Amino acid sequence: MEGKGEQDSLLVDFLASIVDYLPVIPDELAEYYLNRSGFDCPDLRVKRMISIATQKFISEIVNDAFQLCKLRQTAPLKEKKDKLSKEKRYVLTTEDLALALKEYGANIKRQDYYIGSAKEGTSSGSKEKLEE
Repeated sequence: MEGKGEQDSLLVDFLASIVDYLPVIPDELAEYYLNRSGFDCPDLRVKRMISIATQKFISEIVNDAFQLCKLRQTAPLKEKKDKLSKEKRYVLTTEDLALALKEYGANIKRQDYYIGSAKEGTSSGSKEKLEE
């Protein structure tokens, strides 16, 4: 029975610490998207726990994408050992992010590219310019 009382006190301490903790995702932003999805809960602690879980999920995705970026950019550097600089700069690309998201079951693709502005639309004149 003492184990249950100890767990209860840990839970109470955890819930109290959530009220004092400010997650990276602002409460207003989390509340907006929760309300938009149909979730309505007046308890701030629940919203903060969802924000913390979202923050952890995003940080895992970004970390995985960064690891993929490092792997992609260090492979060509092994061939060019004479040009190694002490300060490495990494460029995170959409492809790195897409590969990381694919591991979590989210597939992204690039939008179709259209020539011309949205106001112009597609006209036969713009198509003729492309064919020339």
